[in-house]
Amino acid sequence: MTAIIFVCLFMLLMIGIGLWGMRKTSSLNDFFLGGRSIGPWVSAVAYGTTYFSAVLFIGFAGKLGWGFGLSSILIALSNAFVGSFAAWLILGKRTRVMTQNLDVMTMPEFLQERYGANWFKLISAAIIFIFLLPYCASIFKGLGHLFESTFTISYDSALLIMIIITAIYLILGGYFAITVTDFIQGIIMIFGCAAMVAVLTSDAGGISNVISMISSKYAEHIPEGKRPSMLILGSLIFMTSFGTWGLPQMVQKFYAIKNEKVIMKAAVATTIFALIISVTAYFVGSMSHIFFDTLPMNGTKPAFDRIVPDMLNAHLPQTLMALILLLVLSASMSTLSSLILVSSSAVAIDMYKGHVNPNITKGKSLAMMRFLCLVFMAFAFFIARYEFAFIVTLMSLSWGVVAGSFLAPYLYGLYWKRATKAGVLAGMITGFTLAIVLFYKMGQDYSPLASSIAMIVPFAVVPAVSLFTSPPRKDIVEKAFKGF
Repeated sequence: MTAIIFVCLFMLLMIGIGLWGMRKTSSLNDFFLGGRSIGPWVSAVAYGTTYFSAVLFIGFAGKLGWGFGLSSILIALSNAFVGSFAAWLILGKRTRVMTQNLDVMTMPEFLQERYGANWFKLISAAIIFIFLLPYCASIFKGLGHLFESTFTISYDSALLIMIIITAIYLILGGYFAITVTDFIQGIIMIFGCAAMVAVLTSDAGGISNVISMISSKYAEHIPEGKRPSMLILGSLIFMTSFGTWGLPQMVQKFYAIKNEKVIMKAAVATTIFALIISVTAYFVGSMSHIFFDTLPMNGTKPAFDRIVPDMLNAHLPQTLMALILLLVLSASMSTLSSLILVSSSAVAIDMYKGHVNPNITKGKSLAMMRFLCLVFMAFAFFIARYEFAFIVTLMSLSWGVVAGSFLAPYLYGLYWKRATKAGVLAGMITGFTLAIVLFYKMGQDYSPLASSIAMIVPFAVVPAVSLFTSPPRKDIVEKAFKGF
C-alpha cells in the first residue's frame, strides 16, 4: 500500500511538471533544448539521471558485482571522473559554442553542418532511430516487469501506465519538463541509494565487516581460475565511461546549457552525483557475496537480474522498498524520456525538417515533434510487448553501434580543423561495422570488448583518410571554430 501511495504521488508530480513546462514551450528550440537556458545544477542532475538507468541497478550491479566483487567499483569511479567530470570539461564548452555557431540542435545536424555533407544527417538519423528505439523498449520492458511483480498487475497494464505517464510530461513540457523532473528524480535517487546502503550494511555488521566479508566470500564463490579477465573489466570501464561521450542523448545536455560559465559547476555537481549513484549500485551488487551462497537461477542459467531485487526484498522494510522502487522508476524514466526525445528528433528535425520540408512553420514543427514523441512511445510499447529476436539483438548492440559511429567524428569535429567528410564517413562506417561484426564473432559475453574496439579504431581511420583527401571548406571551419 505504501508503494502505491508513493508511486501515485510521484506520477501526479510528473504530470504537474509537464503542464508547467507546457507554458514555457512555444518553439522547437524550447521543446528540444529548453531554449538553451538550463542552469548548472539542473543540467548536472539531468546528465547524471540520463546516464544511470534501471539497467545499472537491476542488471549491471548484480551481474558485475557478483563477477568482479569490489573491483566493480572501479567502473563506478571511471563513470564519475571520466564519463562525467572529464566529459563536461572536454566536451561542454566546445559543444555549446560550436552548436550555437552552426545553429544546430542535434547530433546529425552537427555532423552535417560541421563537415558540409547533407547526407550525414540522414545516415546519422537512421542509426539513432534503428538502435535507440529498441533501447527505449528495453527500459519500458524492465519497468513493466518491476511493476508487475510489485503491484501484482498485468505486464500489459504496467506498460500502458508507464507509457501514458511518460507521454504526458514529455509531450507537454519537452526538454524543460525533462530537466525539472530529472532534478526531482535525482534527489529521490540520492536518498534511495543512501537508505539502501545504510540498511544492508547494518544487517551485515557494519561497513568494515562488510568489506572484509565481500573479499573473503568472493574468493570462496569465484576461485581465481574462474574469474572474469581484467581485459573484460577494462573494456567495461572504457565502454561505459568514454562511450557516453558519443551518445546523442548525453551530448544534448551540453547543447542546452545557459552559457559556458556554468560548465565547471555542472561538472563538479555531476561528478558528485555519479559517485553517489554508481558507487552505491556496484557496492550493493558486490554485497551479493554476503547474502547469497548460490545465485538465483532461471532454469539452468544464473538469474543475474534477480540478485539485487531479491536481496532488497529480503532485507528492506516495506516503506524503504517503496522508496527504492521510486529510485529505479526515477532512473528509468529520466533515461527513457531523453532517449525518446532524441529518437523523435531524428525524424522530426533531421529527416523531415532537414530534407522533406525545410520551410515548415515553427508551430507545425513543434506539433510534429510532439506527435512523433507519442508515435515513438507507441512503437516502444509494441516492441516491449512483443519481443522479436532481431529486436533483442538490436538492444544488445545499441550502445556499441551508436558510440562507435559517432564518438570519433564528434570529437574530431570539436577539436581538429583538418577532419574531412570523407575521413568522417570512413570512421562512421568502420565503427558501425566493427560493432556489429565483432559482436557476432566474439559473442555477447565479450560485447563490451567489441564495443570498445568499435569506438577506438575510428580514431585512427578518420585522420588516416582525412590527410589523403581534400581539405574541408575554409568557411565552414571558420564558422564552426569562431571564438576558439
